[in-house]
Amino acid sequence: MSKSPVPVATPEDSNSRNEKDVEHAGDASSEEVAVYTGELDGAKYGHLERGLKSRHVQFIAMGGMIGTGLFLGTGVALQRAGPLSIFLAYTIVGTVVFAMIQSLGEIVTWLPISGGLTVYAHRYGDASLGVAMGWNYALNAGAVLCAEISAAAVVIQYWDDSVPVAVWITIILVVIVALNSFVVAGYGEAEFIFCSFKIITIVGLLIMAFVLACGGGPNKDPIGFRYWRDPGAMKAYIKEGSAGYFLGFLKSFVNAVFAFFGAEVIAVAACETKNPRHNIPKAVRRTFWRILIFYVLGVLAIGVLVPYNDKSLREAIDEGKKGAAGSPWVIAIQNAGIKGLPHIINAVILSSAWSCGNSFAYAGSRNLYALALTGAAPKIFAKCTKRGIPIYSVAAICGFGLLSYLNVSNNAAEVFNWFVNITTVSGLFNWLTVGISYIRFYKGMKVQGIDRETLPFKSMFQPYLGYYAAFMSAFFILICGFDVFFPSRWSVKEFFTSYAGVLMFLIPYVVHKAITRCKPVSLDQLDFYTGKAEVDRDELLHRPPVPKNLWEKIWFAIA
Repeated sequence: MSKSPVPVATPEDSNSRNEKDVEHAGDASSEEVAVYTGELDGAKYGHLERGLKSRHVQFIAMGGMIGTGLFLGTGVALQRAGPLSIFLAYTIVGTVVFAMIQSLGEIVTWLPISGGLTVYAHRYGDASLGVAMGWNYALNAGAVLCAEISAAAVVIQYWDDSVPVAVWITIILVVIVALNSFVVAGYGEAEFIFCSFKIITIVGLLIMAFVLACGGGPNKDPIGFRYWRDPGAMKAYIKEGSAGYFLGFLKSFVNAVFAFFGAEVIAVAACETKNPRHNIPKAVRRTFWRILIFYVLGVLAIGVLVPYNDKSLREAIDEGKKGAAGSPWVIAIQNAGIKGLPHIINAVILSSAWSCGNSFAYAGSRNLYALALTGAAPKIFAKCTKRGIPIYSVAAICGFGLLSYLNVSNNAAEVFNWFVNITTVSGLFNWLTVGISYIRFYKGMKVQGIDRETLPFKSMFQPYLGYYAAFMSAFFILICGFDVFFPSRWSVKEFFTSYAGVLMFLIPYVVHKAITRCKPVSLDQLDFYTGKAEVDRDELLHRPPVPKNLWEKIWFAIA
C-alpha cells in the first residue's frame, strides 16, 4: 500500500462523486481511496446493495446476541461460580456492550458506508489498526461459525445420535452458505424468522421462571431465592473461601463475553440497510432493553430456578450430554415437573446456533470485503454479484466451517469449547478497537469544530462511554485465561486456546506496521466527509414511510 497521505475531504468535496474523490486523493492508491469512499470501481467489482428492511435490522439487533451462550453457556458458568457471580458478570459485560453500541451508533449513522468496522478503524485510527481489525474480525467470525455449527451438531444429537455427525454438519453448513449467497434480503428474512423464535422463547421462559419462583408450577413449590441461601449465592473456584469466590466471579466473564458476541453486527449491516440513519438509531436505542430483558433477567432467572450443585446440571456438563439436556432452562423445567417443553427448547437452541452461524458468516464476509477495499486482502474478495453479494468473501468465510468436521474425530462439546476459548479474546479486540475508534472520532469532531448536534444519532454520556468500553475490553482480554497460570491448572493447550486470539489481532497489526510504518492521522486531518454526500442523497431519495393512522404509528414504532 502506498505511504502517501490521503488528503482530507471537506463538506464541499463531499458533494462530488467517486471520480472527484479520486481527484482529491492525489497520489493515493485506489485502495486508499476505497478506504474513504467505501467502494472500488463499481463497474469492475460491483457493490453492496441496500436490501435490509427496518424489521430485518430490528430483529437482527434484538436476536443477534441471543445464541448458545445464553441457552447453554450459562449452565457451565452457573455450575462453576454460582448465581450471584454470573448475575454480576453478565450485568457488567452488558454495560460494556451498551457503551460500545452507543459509541458505534454515532459513527455508523454519521457515515453508513461499505466496509463498516474495518473502514472506521482505518479512517479514525490508523491503517494498521484497520487491517488488524479486519483480519481479526474475519478470522474470529470464521471460528465462531465453527463453534455454532459444533453446537448445532450437539443439539441435533439430543433427538437422534444414530446419524453420523458429519451429515448434520454438512446440512447446516450448506444452508448457511445458501442463505448468504443470493440476496442480502435472504439473510435478513432468515434472521427475522430465527430471531422471532428466540425472542418469543426467551419472553416465555422469563414468564415461566416468575411463575415457578412463586410456586405456580405442577409441584406447587415456591422457590423464591432459596438456592441463593443453600447451597449459596457464590461458589469457590480453584481456591477456597473469599479468594475462590472472587476467582469464580472473574471466570464468569469468559462465558458472559462469548454470550454477547454479535451485538456489533448492526454496524456491519448498516451499508446494506435501507434508510440507515432512521433504522440504525432505533436499534441502538433499544440495546439497553435487549440487554436487560434477555440477559440480566435471563441469567437472574436461571440462578433462581437451578442450584449450582444440581445433580442433573453437573452430570450434563461432566458427561457432555447432548443439546437441551445441558441447558439450565430444561433442568429447571424438569425439576418443576413440566412435560414436553425440553423438545421445544432444544429446537430453539438449534435455531439459535444456526442463526448465530448465519450472522457471523455474513459479518465475516463483509469484513473480508472491507479488507479487499483497503488493499489488505486480494481484490477478488471485493468482487460482488449483480445482486450485491461479495460471493468470494462469503465462500472464504464459510470455508472455515469445514473445521467443524473436527467433531467427527473429537467430542463435539470439547470442540465447541475450543472455539469458544479462541474466539473470546479475539472478539474482545474488536470491541477494544471500536472504543479506540470512537474516542478519536469524538476528539476529531471537537478539534475540527463539528457540532455534535448535527449528528443523526447522538449517544449519551460521551466520551465517557467510549473510554469505558475500551478500558473494560482491555481488562477482559487480560483476565480471560487467568486460571491457566495456576500450577494445578497449567496446560499448553489451554494456554494456547485462551490467548490465541491475541495473535489473531497482533500479527496482522505488527506485520502491517512494520511494512508500511504508517502513523495515525492527526485529529485535525481526520476525514469526516468523503463518501458522505452519496449517503445524504440516498437518504433524501428514499425517505422512510410516514404513518397514516394509529395502527401504522404503532407498527412503525415497533418495527
